[in-house]
Amino acid sequence: MQAGDTIMALSSGSLPAGVAVIRLSGPLVRGALDALAGGVPRPRVMSLRHIGQGQRLDQGLVAFFPAPNSFTGEDCAELQVHGSPAGVKAILSELRSLGLRLAEAGEFSRRAFENGKLDLVEIEGLGDLLNADTEKQRQQALARYDGRLTDQIDHWRDTLLDLRAEIEARLDFSDEGDVAEDLPESWQRQLSDLEVAIAAALASVESGRIVREGIRVALAGAPNAGKSSLINALARSDIAIVSDEAGTTRDVREVPLDIGGQLFILLDLAGLRETESRAEAEGIRRAERAINEADIVLWLRAPDAEDVAQPETRGRLLTIGTKADIGPVKGQDLSVSTETGQGLETLIERLGRLGDGMAGGEPALVSHTRDRDALVAALEALAETRAALGDWELAAESLRRASAALERLIGRIDAEGVLDRLFSSFCIGK
Repeated sequence: MQAGDTIMALSSGSLPAGVAVIRLSGPLVRGALDALAGGVPRPRVMSLRHIGQGQRLDQGLVAFFPAPNSFTGEDCAELQVHGSPAGVKAILSELRSLGLRLAEAGEFSRRAFENGKLDLVEIEGLGDLLNADTEKQRQQALARYDGRLTDQIDHWRDTLLDLRAEIEARLDFSDEGDVAEDLPESWQRQLSDLEVAIAAALASVESGRIVREGIRVALAGAPNAGKSSLINALARSDIAIVSDEAGTTRDVREVPLDIGGQLFILLDLAGLRETESRAEAEGIRRAERAINEADIVLWLRAPDAEDVAQPETRGRLLTIGTKADIGPVKGQDLSVSTETGQGLETLIERLGRLGDGMAGGEPALVSHTRDRDALVAALEALAETRAALGDWELAAESLRRASAALERLIGRIDAEGVLDRLFSSFCIGK
């Protein structure tokens, strides 16, 4: 990734397609439009142009976005052409001859960050938005991308600056008569309010993670309890192998399911039992780990399968009686039959209610491990501030560290390693 290069990429996905969007950014954009599109169109106005130098390659719409009012902060352009593999290849080849190069993964977004158009929190929101599969994920990601979390962090940082100003005044002007020795009562209230606000945000990280990553639902029980049949019925697809032979499931199979706009990850697991097969034993070990880490465990019991002991889990536990068409089981919360469909809609509704309780109403803005780490560090620094109020220098340093934790979250400091990891997951052309 070289600063100063002009980059290009197909931003509209795989070809062939009805329309292909070729994106450009950098100092050579104007020259490329002069050579390839007959001149630079009016900013932010789509113009129908012939595309090509001398030889006409295609005809399409051209838009120009001059710096600094563009996505990357550089001169940018978009060519909307026909989605022909041959046509797009020819256009990219012509652009390459004009000095442009293919963009790396996430390079457009990285330039937006480096040019101050987006901060790191907003960039993460953009990445989450690109990967959103459900309505709640879209809402959460868009709010973060739109800067709502950044606005909150900026408010906290402004409060920290006010708190630091009072401390610094006592350090720098302790001999002046107009600087009181004790801090005003409003200072203590500001510190308390700030601690409460950051602690509330920290408490919402788990519900935010659940929206972003999905609720993990482990389907567990003895062999032949009906796990694979139930997962197929819920997913409305023959995803899992169904067999009367015990031990056919030996790995953790993940199946995404959208229930009311919330992502659920259904986990089809090996049946739990004693076995001499090393391969099946490994599948059982993985199943026990998945059960322990799941947000919800559906413990399946069937009238024609011997029950086994339930393993430990930190998640919500629902006991599901399967194969209701051949008989009931004891101690069930719900009864279902994949043969007749009995109880399946009730189970989906129950999962939806549990999901609403876990994810909360409006999706939380904080959902990444980085969010949690930064908020924990800021709270610890504020606690140290309280403990150090007898020493102004230590108190000022603790407040500075609280500010640094929040600045690190939005990418003002120590961002390089996070950037490399984040942008590598972006698609080419974004």
